[in-house]
Amino acid sequence: MASPATPDLVRRFYTDAWNRWDDDAVPELLAEDFVFRGSLGDETRGHDGWRGYRDRIRAAVPDFHNEIVELVAEDGRAAARLWYSGHLHGTLLGRRGNGEPIGYGGAAFFTAAGGLLTIAWVLGDLETLRRCLP
Repeated sequence: MASPATPDLVRRFYTDAWNRWDDDAVPELLAEDFVFRGSLGDETRGHDGWRGYRDRIRAAVPDFHNEIVELVAEDGRAAARLWYSGHLHGTLLGRRGNGEPIGYGGAAFFTAAGGLLTIAWVLGDLETLRRCLP
């Protein structure tokens, strides 16, 4: 059976592991030593490290949604332009919300090998995010 193509891995990473919060998808998509730098600047390693980051975002923005605006890929690498949105009900960047809508852009760069994502380096437009926060 052929390994999934990098664009398919990236799409599923956002659709399943993020937007659906599907923990069963994590080992299907991410290498055991997956290195992740999130849009807020935190860095993690491994499945549990990534889940910890994702769950902190979920605690603050329970309906956090990732939209792929544009995706390009070649030879085990991919780049995505993203739009993040949701409603702030917890604390994010030191500010506590009461359901305010948030939205900000980002860019993510991925490396894949052996049918799994091995690295994701994400940069978020934190200035726009801060303007959304109370």
